[in-house]
Amino acid sequence: MDDSLFFENAYFIIGTSYAGKSTMVKELAKKHDGVACVENYHDDYPEELDPKEFPCLTYTRDLVDWHDFIRRSPREYKDWIDGVKRECEILELRMLPGICSQGRKVFVDTNIGIETLRKIAPISHTLVMLSDPKISIHRFFDRPDPEKQFLYQLILEEPDPEKAMENYRQGLELICSQEAYDELLNSGFNVIFRDESRTIEQTVALAEEALGL
Repeated sequence: MDDSLFFENAYFIIGTSYAGKSTMVKELAKKHDGVACVENYHDDYPEELDPKEFPCLTYTRDLVDWHDFIRRSPREYKDWIDGVKRECEILELRMLPGICSQGRKVFVDTNIGIETLRKIAPISHTLVMLSDPKISIHRFFDRPDPEKQFLYQLILEEPDPEKAMENYRQGLELICSQEAYDELLNSGFNVIFRDESRTIEQTVALAEEALGL
């Protein structure tokens, strides 16, 4: 890989949903006067995406009827999510050189894959944060995120909302599988597990220790 894609001042956080990744990126950047690349920061990519190069990322942009989004089979949903992650990695690797060139510490809630992360930063600069996979599946619509509530309303509008919800949850189960969890757990990076009894400050201290800050 190009030497210009090795980032000594970048710290990456990967893991499962509801593990606290976004919070840690924001808190660490604030405490260390760094740059926070929060969830989906690649949305700020300045150029319009070509659907031929980025078919998954442009799928929702060019979608005519959003009900088609929730009507996909669980496997189609999983394959799309995997494709989105691959395409996000391409955009992140295009954006990070400019962001890291500022000289400050950069904290990234990233979609970059495990194998690529091993190549672009010191191994101690990636932290895995994990929560029980069941949380991601069963609490997906509990968050007030506008995007999640929009999807929830689409499901309620279906002729059989219960069947539509079960179809969507099956897609989430494929995405939040034990296999995916184990891959993160055994990635070789330092790991922090979700603990409801721990304060944000305590988790920040754990993250600092894991990242050598």
